[in-house]
Amino acid sequence: MPSLDDLDANWRQLSEEVITGMKEWRVQHPRATFQEIEAALDERLARLRARMLQDAALLSRAADWTEAEAAERPCCPQCGTPLVARGQQTRRLTTHYEQAIELKRGYAVCPQCQTGLFPPG
Repeated sequence: MPSLDDLDANWRQLSEEVITGMKEWRVQHPRATFQEIEAALDERLARLRARMLQDAALLSRAADWTEAEAAERPCCPQCGTPLVARGQQTRRLTTHYEQAIELKRGYAVCPQCQTGLFPPG
């Protein structure tokens, strides 16, 4: 898991890439319409947004709940039974603008109803 200082440096670098990429795009498309400019900007910002979302989610205490006290562990949304950890697994999600992110999270199974899930957080 990255440190907050690492996040700051990574996010700044990605922000600079958005700015530089947008300037280059604009030079290459001097007659672009407002909608075309907006689409180009959204495409670039979507990558930054996805990275920030991924990094922020991985910093969540809920990302690794296996070390939590029993009372703090998540319960099955179906039957309310405390969940049993089944290790870390990678969860792949797609955000707005079709950006893929990966979250390595604790996976759990309900010993009562066998429901398997990534607890929220």
